[in-house]
Amino acid sequence: MMRPLLMVPCAVLGLSLGCGPGDYTPDPGVQTDDAEAVDLDNLRIGVSGTVELLPEARRLLEARGLPLPTLEGAPLTAAEPLRLAVNDANATFGTAPAAADGAFTVRDVAVREMHLSLAVGAEAAGLVPAHTVVYDSAFTGARPRTDIIGARVWALPDAFHDALSVAVGESAIRGHTDNRAATLRDAGFVLGRVVDASGHPVAGAKVAPDGEALAGRIYYPTADLQGANQEGTGPDGLFVYVHSGADAEAFLLSVTGTDGYTPRNVGVAPGWGLVLTVHPGLHPPP
Repeated sequence: MMRPLLMVPCAVLGLSLGCGPGDYTPDPGVQTDDAEAVDLDNLRIGVSGTVELLPEARRLLEARGLPLPTLEGAPLTAAEPLRLAVNDANATFGTAPAAADGAFTVRDVAVREMHLSLAVGAEAAGLVPAHTVVYDSAFTGARPRTDIIGARVWALPDAFHDALSVAVGESAIRGHTDNRAATLRDAGFVLGRVVDASGHPVAGAKVAPDGEALAGRIYYPTADLQGANQEGTGPDGLFVYVHSGADAEAFLLSVTGTDGYTPRNVGVAPGWGLVLTVHPGLHPPP
């Protein structure tokens, strides 16, 4: 079922654990082993990690002899995907530049402003607007209570986006958008990867939105990006959700036919993509 995109208080969303005083137990869904506890009265955290090109994107560019986009100095912005989807002016919580090795730290992220999830996106020449989910309240029903460390943010080059759009097919994208869009960026999209408990991609996995009307919008690109099917993931574990190119949508995305995978929150709108890694259990693989 699609969810209305309304700004609602945390109590309604069931996020009470992150809204007031409590202990400093690390949060499931993120790496927090070396994180410092935060002051829940201020509800501000740091988000640190690395940004790099999606491996499949790097492979594609290198195979075609294309230059790799420069990530050093690129602004990394922490934002709420749900609020980005509805063009909320207060959807972003902080920005920091990427170092030469891709490392970044966004400080003073106001936890109270987060409703369902937190994502980080890179902005640089040659990149498609995309945000990678680094925290999802689906794991706890709560906002984060500790710094998020070890986050991995994936950058999507234009050339990779174009190849992915061709793999899904212009006719399919136009069909899903009533001719409003011919590319994934214009339609809005989700790019996900299904992995196992060790972090290895899962081939043959199937994912499904929680609304039957959206089920036909899932595609699984082949490893060579020469096409896509709707049967299951390839060796890279990748899947693509094609948005309508119209109003923003929020829904849950689940791995079907297997236990252990928590349904994930997704917010999507035209003009950008949401990137996420779908893993079993409460914590991401090492």
